[in-house]
Amino acid sequence: MPKPTIILIADYGASDPSFLEVTLALQRLIPDVLVIPQTVPAFSTLATGFWTYQFALTDGLDNTYIYTNTAPRTEETKAQENNRGEKLVYAKLKNGREIIGVNAKYCFSFLKSHIEAFHAVNVENQGSQFRSRDKFPKAVAQMITGDKTFLGESLDTAVVPEPPVQAVAAIDGYGNIKTTVMLSQVTFKPGQKLVISFKEVAHEGYFTDGIFSVPHGSVAFAPGSSGHTDRFMEIFYRGASASELFGRVKSEDPFRITPL
Repeated sequence: MPKPTIILIADYGASDPSFLEVTLALQRLIPDVLVIPQTVPAFSTLATGFWTYQFALTDGLDNTYIYTNTAPRTEETKAQENNRGEKLVYAKLKNGREIIGVNAKYCFSFLKSHIEAFHAVNVENQGSQFRSRDKFPKAVAQMITGDKTFLGESLDTAVVPEPPVQAVAAIDGYGNIKTTVMLSQVTFKPGQKLVISFKEVAHEGYFTDGIFSVPHGSVAFAPGSSGHTDRFMEIFYRGASASELFGRVKSEDPFRITPL
């Protein structure tokens, strides 16, 4: 059995020391654990949910767990006493993967149909501004060691919202726009011209199924590298950044797509 691995998905920011602080807190409880950090944009529960889906459904990751912490603390609009925030939950998927994360908006949305067991987590939820370091690692360690005393009441996945139909899920390092649209939802024909719009910025492009290629300098709406058996569609600008082309779009921005 390989040593335990935790994929830590959080919105601390690239190179933020918070990743190291949480890693050290986890290693104090599980000395041989390997922690792999993945940052998402600040407060983006949609990007968190997208990457959780991608990693959780990846095959062959024995003894691998996911711990997510993107907590905008927007469940109450008034001031939140003693740094209270969204609650921590546990999900076990049909493929056996186990996840602990803050149940904020879209964090579990993409995985909703894959969840076999969904529970509240028995953990102190207030008293620290840095709950993911000071409060939550104990429950993560219990998940990994098999101590199920951290499991609270069973939850209905109906409380998890569906992801938005046409929105930006994530932006990769090349500026490609990963969307919430899946290939199975697309009815365009390869080579068909489209108009893609973000707010006041619109550009013509093509739909491609991965076989029809677009010339350099063109915009394409195409199956991307994420999504496993039903890939998420991407908007890319061949030779440059699609995010920049459309006005520096960011995760959770909606878009429109119209056939010509």
